[in-house]
Amino acid sequence: MNAPRTRVRALAVLAALPLLALTACGSGDTVGTAAVGTAAVGTAAVGTAAVGAGASAAPTDDPVAAVRKVDSVAALLPAAVRKAGTLKVGSAIGAPPGAYYPNGPDKAPAGQDIDLADAVAKVLGVRLQRQDASFETILPALGSGKYDFGTGNFGVTTARLKTIDFVTYIDDGQGFAVKKGSTTLKKKVTDLTQLCGLTIGTGAGTTFETTLAAEKDVCAKAGRKPYDVKVYSENAATLTALQQGRIDVIMSTINGLRHQAAQPASGTAFLGEYHRLDVGFTFKKHSPLTKAFRAAVNTLIKNGAYARILDKWGTTGSAIDASRINPPEHT
Repeated sequence: MNAPRTRVRALAVLAALPLLALTACGSGDTVGTAAVGTAAVGTAAVGTAAVGAGASAAPTDDPVAAVRKVDSVAALLPAAVRKAGTLKVGSAIGAPPGAYYPNGPDKAPAGQDIDLADAVAKVLGVRLQRQDASFETILPALGSGKYDFGTGNFGVTTARLKTIDFVTYIDDGQGFAVKKGSTTLKKKVTDLTQLCGLTIGTGAGTTFETTLAAEKDVCAKAGRKPYDVKVYSENAATLTALQQGRIDVIMSTINGLRHQAAQPASGTAFLGEYHRLDVGFTFKKHSPLTKAFRAAVNTLIKNGAYARILDKWGTTGSAIDASRINPPEHT
């Protein structure tokens, strides 16, 4: 049996608009997901709310501009891809620092995931055809060929590895946040029994939702009232629910929640890391693209562009030494 779920739609999105207007001009996976959101690892549906609660103006530096094609890496792509010169990417736009709309959904998205995908494409000598999509729809669409790969702060899990190939580019993970000043949770969550009796908000189709559902019996085993889970399709709705007292705590990406808490207008407090996860570009199983993407990420790491991108978005704590294909889930 799944944990209780609530899908928040148009009314919740409209309720979030005043907060979005307040924060979109501030400083910058959901509330972050999207930040609250980057496993994070999880994120949000495309729409007005995807501007990003707790968001800020995008940094102006452009570390991708200097990236150039590397012929030896581009040669790892299938001949048909090299000839076409394009790749289709399904991109989940949630909130900073992963991916968000700093200037509204009618303008180009920005974020760490956007920059890294663009940099990889430049190394490979291809153009990206970006299609914004809700987080939960991207992985199922890879097998059908709708997208060649996906981005959205997708965390590597044992379950996902059965049907999806990953090429890692950061190490993010799961964390928690509460409303600033809340006394509901006063310290870092290290055990889900700390959540017993509380209502948790999280993103649809994320590792957070999966983790909470898998551990739904921990409170009963401890003789305590179970926690309730409310699932939202948009990060702004999750944050609005927290501020209005309809949920007690948010579970989302470490980087997203940390970023969000740094924005005074968001009114949240980050409670720290719960579980780390590798995060990567996603592909259909046995994709012929993975070796080229791994080589491209490693090229960016070696030439310094990778570090400059992470520094731009304040995520240097998630840097990896080398990209891997399908590493096992962190235990």
